[in-house]
Amino acid sequence: MNTFDLSPLYRTAIGFDRLADMLSNAQRVDTNGYPPYNIESLGEDRYRITMAVAGFGRDELDIVSEQNTLTVSGNKNEPSEADEGDREFLYRGIANRSFERRFQLADHVKVAGADLENGLLHIELQRELPERMKPRKIEIGSGESHVIEGREEKSAEAA
Repeated sequence: MNTFDLSPLYRTAIGFDRLADMLSNAQRVDTNGYPPYNIESLGEDRYRITMAVAGFGRDELDIVSEQNTLTVSGNKNEPSEADEGDREFLYRGIANRSFERRFQLADHVKVAGADLENGLLHIELQRELPERMKPRKIEIGSGESHVIEGREEKSAEAA
């Protein structure tokens, strides 16, 4: 596997350490494919993560959004012998194990809601840019006098 030396980035760029950490984490291969999931784009600023969590109830699933990380975990309680009853499994292909899945979210992406339907957990995400980051139209002045730092300054035409 190729490895990248990110030390030049640390020497010359300030505040990009999170980006370097993300690049380092992206190199790690997630060999555990459980539970399977999809990531969809529903529009310019809307996304949906759909996870197949068959057998899990709402009380067994946790969704935590902290800073730029979304963590989805499922804690499956081991069935007791009373729950198993007299059943004898010839083949057990339905996974009955706990899991934890982490997703890195971009800046300003928030969890809008979650729903569990037919064994699929749908997590709705929305990018919400703050007003100060949205594009705004700047009006062009008419060349009249302007106030700069508390004093009035005449335009070049008036002088």
